[in-house]
Parts: sequence; structure tokens; C-alpha cells
Amino acid sequence: MSTAKIAITLEKETLREVDHWVKQGRFPSRSRAIQMALAEMTARHKHKRLLQELAKLDPKEEQDLAEEFFAGEIPWPEY
Repeated sequence: MSTAKIAITLEKETLREVDHWVKQGRFPSRSRAIQMALAEMTARHKHKRLLQELAKLDPKEEQDLAEEFFAGEIPWPEY
């Protein structure tokens, strides 16, 4: 994975907490702790967006479209 160096500003208490995690061995460095936190936040955001988009779908309409495409080759399970 390609990385880029940036500068950030954190509240002192947050930085103390991150340093504590590094000292405990939970993370190898401050950078890695912040990278993992941002990766987790990004993944949650993507999952939330997926759920929002899925909520827009009408299961009956989707099933009808699928059955039209497959012309009833196999029955679809109930939702």
C-alpha cells in the first residue's frame, strides 16, 4: 500500500491515549494506530452507505426482475 506523510492536530488527551496504546503494544506506532482508526471509520461509512442504498430497493420488484431474467428456471427463496 502506498502511503503519504501528513501532519494532523489532535487534542492532548487523544494523543495521550494513542501513546498509551502504543506503549501497551496494541499498535506499533502512532501512525499505525491512526491509520487503523481511519480505515475502520472508512469501512463503517461504506457499509452504512451500502445499507442505505439497499433500503431503497423493493424486494418484490427485485424478485420480479430476477424471475423475468431467469424465466423461472429455479424458484427463489422467501425473504
